[in-house]
Amino acid sequence: MSGLRAQRLAARRAERRRAARRHAMVAAASVVAAVGTVTGMVTALDGDRGSDEARPQATRSPTLRLHPVPPTPVLPSPSRTSASPTPTESSQEPSAPPTPDEPEDGEGPVDDPATRLYRHSGSQVLDWVRANPDDPRSAVIESRIADHPAAVWFTDPTPATVTAQVRAVASGGAEQGRVPVVVAYAIPDRDCGGASQGGAASLDAYDDWIDAFAAGLGSDEVIVILEPDAIAQSDCLSAGARADRFASLARAGRVLKSANPEARVYHDAGHSGWNTADKQAALLREAGAASAASSDGVFSNVSNFNRTDAEVAYVRRVLDDLGGPADLGAVIDTSRNGNGAPVDGEWCDPVGRALGRAPTLNTGEDRVDAYLWVKLPGESDGCRGDAGAFSPQYAYELALR
Repeated sequence: MSGLRAQRLAARRAERRRAARRHAMVAAASVVAAVGTVTGMVTALDGDRGSDEARPQATRSPTLRLHPVPPTPVLPSPSRTSASPTPTESSQEPSAPPTPDEPEDGEGPVDDPATRLYRHSGSQVLDWVRANPDDPRSAVIESRIADHPAAVWFTDPTPATVTAQVRAVASGGAEQGRVPVVVAYAIPDRDCGGASQGGAASLDAYDDWIDAFAAGLGSDEVIVILEPDAIAQSDCLSAGARADRFASLARAGRVLKSANPEARVYHDAGHSGWNTADKQAALLREAGAASAASSDGVFSNVSNFNRTDAEVAYVRRVLDDLGGPADLGAVIDTSRNGNGAPVDGEWCDPVGRALGRAPTLNTGEDRVDAYLWVKLPGESDGCRGDAGAFSPQYAYELALR
């Protein structure tokens, strides 16, 4: 029997086991009428973290807060403060979930056997699943969220520690022959002073941090999401400070790609409900995103809910306006966009959302290199628990739709 066939047979057996467990657990879960707040096991990469928060469709662009997924070794968890009140978990009884191979509206997660993306073992959802095997929600959360690869965020601006942290993730992917997704998130004045404020003390310090980050990338393929919000949310800076930031981002792209020619570096394009494509492309050009020496393209929809088709159309317009090499592409965060954005513009753990398309490097869309889960589903924006903390009930509700 060939190795590939053996792997496929093993995967089928594992899926059958998961399906049996899932059906049993879902049946048990259907009788749960009210579930109190459950605190997941939370670990972090740093002592300077915020939380994830999506931007609304219009009017303002509140902060993107950190999505922490720790590499090995795990560092101590810092204390957190919530950006908004923490209500109790919803007691609404959900409907039965669609099966993974029959997504609703064509947007739900589909198990993609061709994906080569790496699932890092250190994440809040995996910690929760391991710690709560008897919870009636566990099988659904495991099969529809924890079993999918997601990005790993690095936020501690200390150069002395980041190399080893990045190397742990990059080498883990290389050992499995899979592609890690890592997020560099330490730019000075991060989040324009919002809830995820922080980052390096200066651009010189940030340049040193990027050098150390790049040193951990290894020599195998890796996807780098470079500084969410750093370009789209730069209007809080003076013209001079913005130009300096963009110069540092262009340098960062060059350093990352020079350190590992197999690294694919993507720059911040915001999302389809934020800046116009031509405005965002002009900002991206200033930050080096049109240069093959520092960029492989752009990313959009990080931590947001816009539908995939809207983001595909948007990133293509951005790339057309950006110019640069014809092979520049885009990656789109599809982690929570299965039902699209709320019509009222709510961004903080809005109800009625759903998982989006499963992470994959095979999108079937021209100029769209990957669908990624940059924001891990179930990590709160600040309303289902402390911002950045894993909420099993929110994850469960997302997984059921």
